[in-house]
Amino acid sequence: MKRTCAMCPNELPLMARSHARTCSPRCRKALSRAAKNALPEELTTRDRWVRRAAGKVPLTTAGTAASSTNSRTWSTHKDATASTVGVGLGFVLSDADDIACIDLDHCLNPLTGRLAPWAAAILRDAGTTYVEVSPSGDGLHIWGRADVRQGRRIRRPDGTAVEIYGTGRYIAMTGRRHGSCPSILADLSAVVSKLTA
Repeated sequence: MKRTCAMCPNELPLMARSHARTCSPRCRKALSRAAKNALPEELTTRDRWVRRAAGKVPLTTAGTAASSTNSRTWSTHKDATASTVGVGLGFVLSDADDIACIDLDHCLNPLTGRLAPWAAAILRDAGTTYVEVSPSGDGLHIWGRADVRQGRRIRRPDGTAVEIYGTGRYIAMTGRRHGSCPSILADLSAVVSKLTA
């Protein structure tokens, strides 16, 4: 089974130790920095964390299958971070609150950091909120607050997609903050309404 780096989309070296999470000292240092101050408190204080497999399947901290609808399979951020199961973390969206995520696929050039114009417009509409780079390295997760009870996948004419979720899903987390975004969750209601109109 191939394992991917928790910081970039590269595979871990064949001879990497079983507890290794990164492919290089550079990624290890970047992951350490990101872990210290990246995630908003609104996320880390909720007991809705899971681990994730390389194929993005949610796992419990013990390594069994987790579910995005069964709270008994979730854990605290502290416990999920301490676990070495899988390749990274995931956060479960629940109807217990209004935390939502807008997932922008294939919008970021991983080499230059340049955003596609359509994604830059959505990011601008979202305002000052927590945004992180997706595990693939070429997408973004925009986190905030909105009443999203039914997930939506909006196909764009160029083949890319925008997904909006607020419950019954888990989102793979990287802690790789996009740009200088803050560690807060803004109100995304207006941008969600605009995207789903």
